[in-house]
Amino acid sequence: MSKGKSKQVPLPNPTAGSANPAVSLSALWGYIEPALDHIIRSQTNDPTQAPSIDVGYHMGIHTATYNYFTSQSENANHITQYTLGDRTFTSVTSGADLYEQLDKYFVEAARELFLGIPQDDSTLIHYIIPCFNRYSAGAHAANRLLNYVNRHYVKRAVDEDKGWLRFNDVLESVAKTITIDDTREKISKRFREKRGEELQKWGYVDGASPDLLARAEACAEAASPPDRVVPVSSLALRRFRTEVIDPLLATANPKGKTKVKNKINQPSKGRLSRAVKELMEATEGDEEERARLATELAIALRSVGVRADHPLRKRLDKFMTILA
Repeated sequence: MSKGKSKQVPLPNPTAGSANPAVSLSALWGYIEPALDHIIRSQTNDPTQAPSIDVGYHMGIHTATYNYFTSQSENANHITQYTLGDRTFTSVTSGADLYEQLDKYFVEAARELFLGIPQDDSTLIHYIIPCFNRYSAGAHAANRLLNYVNRHYVKRAVDEDKGWLRFNDVLESVAKTITIDDTREKISKRFREKRGEELQKWGYVDGASPDLLARAEACAEAASPPDRVVPVSSLALRRFRTEVIDPLLATANPKGKTKVKNKINQPSKGRLSRAVKELMEATEGDEEERARLATELAIALRSVGVRADHPLRKRLDKFMTILA
């Protein structure tokens, strides 16, 4: 990580004097950002555990965020209405500016990690795994720290059809069979079925535990396009995918070469694919360590939203089955 040193004590609440951090986005962000830097970017002895912040600072951020959102909600300029099919939504956009600022922050944090990637493919996986573990721990700590963003802004956005799965996604899949007589309940039922089908792709099965459901949905959220509103932790992990993993999965197109047809069906030849190939074909070293690296990389890819049918995920699954 690029900022700070390993710290054993919680980050104290900064002295703010009489300044009100809820007075504007810039003031609020100036109050929140040091906490995010501490839990996401600072070095730590345990990459699976994010450094903590003082309880008073944690409560101060919660209170400032609440006050900022409340003051925005009282402004009628933030309230709009729109219609989707036969449904009318009342959209309260307070908090969108903070959410967008968080997205930009995670982009920058993930890009810092990408810039630190070693040139040698043989050490790439050894770099990615601890980076992901540290970043993921920070993402979940940020999710707890900014839980009011999830409760106030993200929940409302999902209710307003701005989440990882939208009604339009369902309408496209049933457009040929839907009729004018189809009721809202029938369309809503199809939406629930579509959601279940998507979650099954991330390991959920009917009747499974709430914890498994939450993990599957978190993966689906991280896999969604950047324009979909998702909880803070999924927002962060999605940016780890777009800024770190996706570039490593990309296949370089040599200058002057014709693009390969049906490229999506071709095995990935990106840097991460080459590194996995080298790991699988290694004839020296500890087999248990190779299995650990493959397992942790597979977990990381799933967590940031790389789908199960991606060639690299399928290759890792096959490799782990052989080693088992």
